[in-house]
Amino acid sequence: MLLDLGFPVLALALVVALVGIVLAMIGARRDDLALVASARNAVLAVAALVLLAAVLLWIALLTDQFQFEYVASHVERDLSPFYKFSALWGGQAGSLLFWTLILSGYSAFAMIGFRNQHRQLMPYVIATLLTTSAFFLVIVIFAANPFKKLGFMPADGTGLNPLLQNYWMVIHPIGLYLGYVGMAVPFAFAVAALAAKQLGNTWISSIRRWTLVPWLFLSLGILMGSQWAYIELGWGGYWAWDAVENASLLPWLTATAFLHSIVIQERRGMLKVWNLVLVFLTYELVLIGTFITRSGVIESVHAFALSNVGPLFLGFIALSIFGFLWLLLDRLPLLRSDNELDSMLSRESGFLFNNVVFVGIAFATFFGTTFPMFSELLTGNKISVAAPWFNKVNGPIFVVLLILMGAGPLLGWRRSTKETLRKNFQWPLLATAVVPLLLFVLGLRDALPLVGFALCTFVLATILQEFVRGASARRRITGEAWPRALVNLTQKNQRRYGGYIVHLGIIMMALGIIGNSFFQLETQGTLKPGESLTIKNYVVTYNGLRQIQQPTHTQVFAPLQVTRNGQPIGVVQPRKNLYFKTPDQPTSEVGLRIFPTEDLYAVLAGWDSNGDTASFKLFVNPLMVFLWIGGLVLALGTLVALWPHTVAVRSAAVAAAAQPKHA
Repeated sequence: MLLDLGFPVLALALVVALVGIVLAMIGARRDDLALVASARNAVLAVAALVLLAAVLLWIALLTDQFQFEYVASHVERDLSPFYKFSALWGGQAGSLLFWTLILSGYSAFAMIGFRNQHRQLMPYVIATLLTTSAFFLVIVIFAANPFKKLGFMPADGTGLNPLLQNYWMVIHPIGLYLGYVGMAVPFAFAVAALAAKQLGNTWISSIRRWTLVPWLFLSLGILMGSQWAYIELGWGGYWAWDAVENASLLPWLTATAFLHSIVIQERRGMLKVWNLVLVFLTYELVLIGTFITRSGVIESVHAFALSNVGPLFLGFIALSIFGFLWLLLDRLPLLRSDNELDSMLSRESGFLFNNVVFVGIAFATFFGTTFPMFSELLTGNKISVAAPWFNKVNGPIFVVLLILMGAGPLLGWRRSTKETLRKNFQWPLLATAVVPLLLFVLGLRDALPLVGFALCTFVLATILQEFVRGASARRRITGEAWPRALVNLTQKNQRRYGGYIVHLGIIMMALGIIGNSFFQLETQGTLKPGESLTIKNYVVTYNGLRQIQQPTHTQVFAPLQVTRNGQPIGVVQPRKNLYFKTPDQPTSEVGLRIFPTEDLYAVLAGWDSNGDTASFKLFVNPLMVFLWIGGLVLALGTLVALWPHTVAVRSAAVAAAAQPKHA
């Protein structure tokens, strides 16, 4: 049977990966291009074989091949094909195969993208990527085989976890995987630079885009996960500092620090060791996050059950840490900085402090996330660290980060004179003073949100000043209109101004976080049909329950008529989904009405057996729309920074056209 080829295909992929590692290392030692080319082909072959295995598992899921344990455990006959397709990453074994598929895909694209570049680096890049692929193939072959058979054919399957039957949980994991796994490529180049003793700026420049792409996917994955938590879990929030949420945030923090510190190495030849360490930390935090998610050592609503993959992960993490640190220490004499820090009031110092803050947040988050695991190991008692601890510890550090985000672009390279500081800081500081003063006059008295709004104003004013000054300079030189000057300014330096757009997106997201954290309103009550609940200037009226039968579950709706300031604005319909095969795991779908300044958020908490009464929770979440719009602006800025330099591309095309043509 065709589907029985799944396991042999994975085994063959492992063999090819191991052979490719050997060929790459021998090719590097002998400087044998033919062997290196064979190793490159091994990467492509592994990608093709893993893709074939994934396709076979998708076929099994979509066609209800319940003789496979994984299929029987994660789909059922009446499950939508949409969710059957997503079941590939809905369970332990399938998600690890999906991890391997994404990794082999990134590896193949790297081979194609760098096929004529980095002759000395590529053998080691190939060996590193294939080693990671081989490890995950060992996992899916020996510890979490998605093609394991039951020995009999059940009439139906168990079905997908109800919490995963949401469209955000179909696309959110894809974003996370594309972000997580892509960090293996920068790590492979870092290892290659150390192994080949090619420790200049070449490897850094080559992997900037290969870091930005997974960083963008990871950012979007985190944002989509927050949206899922917001609309599915029904608690009025979007981030709970859950262990698996933190596991996705940790590599994002260190990768963000790396993207900033790249600039210092490219421009001044500094922070060479630090950049290598940041790439290493990002890769290890990806592995540790995968371990946390799949080992069952830390409890989470997102995590998989306790399994036997944990020891294998710990062993690979230990080996990769030891191997990289040994290589780094051996190459330290070759990693001297080309320049020293000239002044604490400089752009370089701003980037450096920014890095320290990012790593500080990562360390605090890692400590709080893993504390239950280590407390149980040392004391026998699992002591959990909850959201208030993370807010108290990380909150002040994020404040420092906002200050640096605003101040960094205002500092000069090497050193800043008093005149430079006065000229660059006067307008942002004036705006920072005026906005919270106006908010205070308008009635806002809480110190913490006033500080938050002030810092957001500071960063926003810095961004606007940078765009206005740059566009004004272009207008003086070229006479362009403002819109054209802004567009051309951005095209001329896409990295810089794309980064400013990313910062703008983060400030918008910060506004949503401040609104939800400090100004959220909540009420709850039990209503009979015709009765109402009031929250702020909203009145919601309960009109009774309605039910809709779906193939796998019953949807219970509670339509609520809503008025705002006495004016009807429509209906919100919070609901519960009651799944036939898992009646003890109902899921919530909130009723949501979004306005520019706030969200009205309704949760159906429960009802009596006849539906004569129902219980509701209502929230008013100010400024939440800025969190989601800010995420889109962040993505836009990243795409601007990623996009091929328009001016450079045009210049190259003109130069090529000007070349004489030979017969």
